Amino acid sequence: MAAIKLYSDLNAMVFRITVAEGDRVAAGETLLLLESMKMEIPLAAPAAGRVAAILVRETDLVGEGDALMLFVPD
Repeated sequence: MAAIKLYSDLNAMVFRITVAEGDRVAAGETLLLLESMKMEIPLAAPAAGRVAAILVRETDLVGEGDALMLFVPD
């Protein structure tokens, strides 16, 4: 199955990345945390699958609609 891009829903800073490329994850598992206005916003896996690529680094500033990861669902 082809990889899908996971995007940021808001302007934020990448606070913490909780997975590595190649990791297998369950549906709903937190992949990374964004921080905006002192709030942490999790990016969750949309389905069970594998993290194909991480396109950002911790402390990167991202805008609404920026691609954060490539994800391959099972």
